[in-house]
Amino acid sequence: MAQRIRILLLIPRLGGGGAQRVMALLARNLSPEKYEIHLGLVTASAASQGALPSWVAVHAFGARRVRWGAPALLRLVWGLRPHVILSGGAEVNFLVLLLRQFFPPRTSVLVRQNSTVSATLNSGGVPRSTRWLYRLLYRRADRVICQSRAMAEDMVRELDLAAGQIAVLPNPVDIAGIRAAANGPAKWSGEGPHLLAVGRLSLEKRFDLLLRALVRVRERFNDADLTIAGAGREEAALKSLCWELHLDDAVRFAGYVDHPYEFFPSATVFVLSSHYEGMPNAMLEAAAAGLPIVATQASEGIADLLRDQPGAWLVREITAEALAETLIAALEAIRPGERFHREFFFPMPDSANCAPNHSEGSTASPSARR
Repeated sequence: MAQRIRILLLIPRLGGGGAQRVMALLARNLSPEKYEIHLGLVTASAASQGALPSWVAVHAFGARRVRWGAPALLRLVWGLRPHVILSGGAEVNFLVLLLRQFFPPRTSVLVRQNSTVSATLNSGGVPRSTRWLYRLLYRRADRVICQSRAMAEDMVRELDLAAGQIAVLPNPVDIAGIRAAANGPAKWSGEGPHLLAVGRLSLEKRFDLLLRALVRVRERFNDADLTIAGAGREEAALKSLCWELHLDDAVRFAGYVDHPYEFFPSATVFVLSSHYEGMPNAMLEAAAAGLPIVATQASEGIADLLRDQPGAWLVREITAEALAETLIAALEAIRPGERFHREFFFPMPDSANCAPNHSEGSTASPSARR
């Protein structure tokens, strides 16, 4: 019997943002016959198996901060001697690449980039050291995995990386979960239309613009409501803005949810209001489920993915007024409960549980038709 490939997936913890959800989905769906799968949780204090299958070995470091997880990571790597390490999230990527010179020989290191580097560095409030760390450390990776060709090209420009060092691979999407949720109970009440947004409650998501846009939308659709699934430091400010805009009865803050697609049944439209993004998994799941989508052009990858797709509207500029105009146009065009078939999603041939989104130039199979 051929030796299984030993893979160590590294994230801060389970739950949280898209990087964590992607890694958890990979851990659940990689074949245990081909791979020995380990999941390292740098800032988790307990190795809870959670929803992961029994063949995934979970290692909790218990570090209070990612950078303090270095000793535990080195012990684990030397104990396991993995063939491949795949990390997700900028801080974990930095930690892995900083320590790479101390890993056993012939350990392949892959890092997954979950945001557009230029947008991250130019967003304000990012220390100058972050740009230095990107340029210094990312060159140590065997491969940097980007979710779209636009993201990869941006990384080449910003960090002067060789194009051959970057792999453009699509995010996995939980098709089985989406299909099961389609038959689940609706989480909405009232006539709607029902707007759904998903993401961390942080400044770059621009939920403040979405709330201001909702005021205009409700002038045209009196019963329009909004559910925001996510948690973060901007929650108090956003709830205060709801009160100022007299939207208390129209907006629901659902908090962090493990599976946002549970809100898809009876949702009228999925809204992405971000100022900048990589390729958010919640939007990909909404696209795979056929939901109508209204999205800002928060990255070239998002614009390329949704442009000319059925049931997708791109906002011309990132302002509350433009977002409201696009939402109203979309809501006037779609029928209640309408869903759209999009050809850039296909089930993987050897698994019914996950499927990739389209990314031009990806080496993953299957690829999508353009």
